[in-house]
Amino acid sequence: MAKKGNRIQVILECTEQKTAAVAGMSRYITTKNRKNTPARIELKKYNPYLKKVTVHKEIK
Repeated sequence: MAKKGNRIQVILECTEQKTAAVAGMSRYITTKNRKNTPARIELKKYNPYLKKVTVHKEIK
């Protein structure tokens, strides 16, 4: 049987691209430990549409 762990998959979405008038949406899938980080995470990731590193926030 598969055990229910604390690691869950989360989707990260770019925050700067929402305000810019650029088509597309930069999203990444990663995992986080639900027990250690119960709050939503923010990571700096590369956005290929804007061609720079931007802040990506966890979405539901």
